Amino acid sequence: MAKSPDSSNSTPADSSAAKRGLFSRKPKEAKAKKPSRLKQIGEVFNMTRRHDPMVPWLMLLVFLGVVAVSFLVGFWLDNWITGLIIGIPLGLLGATLILSRRAERAAFAQIENQPGASGAALGTLRRGWITEEQPVAVNPRTQDAVFRAIGRPGVVLVSEGPTLRVKPLLDAERKRLARILPNVTVHVIESGRGEGQVPISQVAKKMGKLKKELTKLEVNAVSKRIASLGNRLPIPKGIDPYKARPNRGR
Repeated sequence: MAKSPDSSNSTPADSSAAKRGLFSRKPKEAKAKKPSRLKQIGEVFNMTRRHDPMVPWLMLLVFLGVVAVSFLVGFWLDNWITGLIIGIPLGLLGATLILSRRAERAAFAQIENQPGASGAALGTLRRGWITEEQPVAVNPRTQDAVFRAIGRPGVVLVSEGPTLRVKPLLDAERKRLARILPNVTVHVIESGRGEGQVPISQVAKKMGKLKKELTKLEVNAVSKRIASLGNRLPIPKGIDPYKARPNRGR
């Protein structure tokens, strides 16, 4: 005759383990490790070298130049060892600065002439600017667009597209801003390679040279004023002209 399973066969260790399982914490999920700083620098270097083969030689030239100057100064002061100790870190810093500048140019070269490039250029602005990821005006058919930034110089509209095509978008947005912000200066910058246009790599630099007219409190007030009225973006329902927009995080 078959014996029926008896619960008395379970050991106290089994029951205590079951109780612990009911009240124990769930194991923490392993966090994805971020790439190390050296790995990030290596990726940036490889990306830059593909678009600018002269980068390694420029970095080497700057490094050797700084080290040589430091060595000569130290030798003149009869302490060349200290000169090298100071010169090597300074040389590495100079080479890193060269890589940073060239990497920025390479990144802009990758996204130039692509939809959303002007918006990516606004993402490189320093503190004090309030920018929007999405354009404030766009033509879905041609993908011409207008982006907006608010800062101490006032409101800056950055267009993307040929001058004649993007002019109606700029005029409409400028008139709308003039109605709600009559005392705030509205600047217009046309990005591109055409006559009178500014390359996207120079957009942030040009905006930084604009004359400051507002205080920080006034900048926030202007931003809130615009946000309270909403953004009438003329995009027909179901159309996303920026599906292939480049990743700014690169």
